[in-house]
Amino acid sequence: MRILFSDITTVAEDGVSKEHQYVLVEDKYIKSISDEKPEGSFDRVICGKDRILMPALYNCHAHAAMTLFRGYGEDMPLQKWLFDRIFPAEDLLTERAVYDGSMLACLEMIRNGIVSFTDMYFFNAQTIKAVMETGMKANIGRCLQSFDPSVTKETDARYAEAVALHKEWHNAADGRIKMDMSLHAEYTIQPQVCVYAAEYAKEHDLGMHIHLSETESEHREGMERRGGKTPARFFYDLGVFDVRTTAAHCVWVTDEDMDIMREKGVYAAHNPTSNLKLGSGIMRTQRMHEKGVNIVLGTDGAASNNRLDIFREMNLAAILQKGSDRVCDSMSAADFLPMATVNGARSQGREDCGRLAEGYRADLILVDMDAINNIPCYAPLNAVMYSATGNDVRMTMSDGVILYENGVFTTVDVEAVKYRMRETVGGYFDQK
Repeated sequence: MRILFSDITTVAEDGVSKEHQYVLVEDKYIKSISDEKPEGSFDRVICGKDRILMPALYNCHAHAAMTLFRGYGEDMPLQKWLFDRIFPAEDLLTERAVYDGSMLACLEMIRNGIVSFTDMYFFNAQTIKAVMETGMKANIGRCLQSFDPSVTKETDARYAEAVALHKEWHNAADGRIKMDMSLHAEYTIQPQVCVYAAEYAKEHDLGMHIHLSETESEHREGMERRGGKTPARFFYDLGVFDVRTTAAHCVWVTDEDMDIMREKGVYAAHNPTSNLKLGSGIMRTQRMHEKGVNIVLGTDGAASNNRLDIFREMNLAAILQKGSDRVCDSMSAADFLPMATVNGARSQGREDCGRLAEGYRADLILVDMDAINNIPCYAPLNAVMYSATGNDVRMTMSDGVILYENGVFTTVDVEAVKYRMRETVGGYFDQK
């Protein structure tokens, strides 16, 4: 399959934009990018008028199936939200509920230009099924938790499930599915679980996905539990950061924690909407950037965000940094776009993704510059960062396959997904 994007404006992952480009996609890969139309025949030519072509987006912290709880626990701080609303509701989870919630999440992400996400949840095979059916990519982790100080590798049922999932699904669908190890958080885990989970991830070259210092109380109480160690130091000492790790939130990490994260190449997943909505605080983006910490973006679950839109997270991350630091020019749009694209791909171990460059997988989106909110467009990068929204995405492509175009999903019956979700949610909450 040869698809040509003709006479189009491109915005690369580093923010560099060029007009009047010809981008040729051949099967799964970007074959060429040039100032002139390439020779040969094409299966399809897509006109670039009033469009920007850019790398697809990465959602690096998600709980996809939590679309089930969108709007269910509003105006509550994190601990009350978790223990009074979310955890009791999750006790009722079924395979069907997780599948339907994941399907809806996948379609919402595709609609907003997200081609891959990093997920931590339960009934993972159902989320994997949704990803495979929709054509997305995802890194999936079976969330490990344990309050039992006597738990061992041999008696840990959650760990056994994670191992079984890795053996069955890792690199399935031509690598679109990758399995990670996942530790919920310092306050829900036993030290020995961290050790054997990290050892397994290191042995099998898997990523690790954790929550880290999301709230002030979590961070402070963690230090009290661990003899003065911060949660980051706790994970560091147990070898968790010896593997490629994505640490979600990082709102309350210290400067010393940031040094640890830089040393170990930990990816800090910034979730600005969720952090604000739950009253958790604001990640110190500029300080992390100065320290050389890898930063990526996430939405968190729809229960604490309501929307799965990385355009919104990218815009909010940039604006929050300016407002909270009261310095508007210490970081530019070009510093934030990689967080949503190439940094996200690297955090997932997808070295051939996340860039608008020859030889990379054709994970691309078209953004409508004829939308009212994007007129006029003086600088394409700034329009992407500060004007565009997920609603302006006109096409989402994964591995050269168009998953969504001009309001139409090509791999899934969206009306059937919506019907099933409404039916599932009605029956689900009838049980409470």
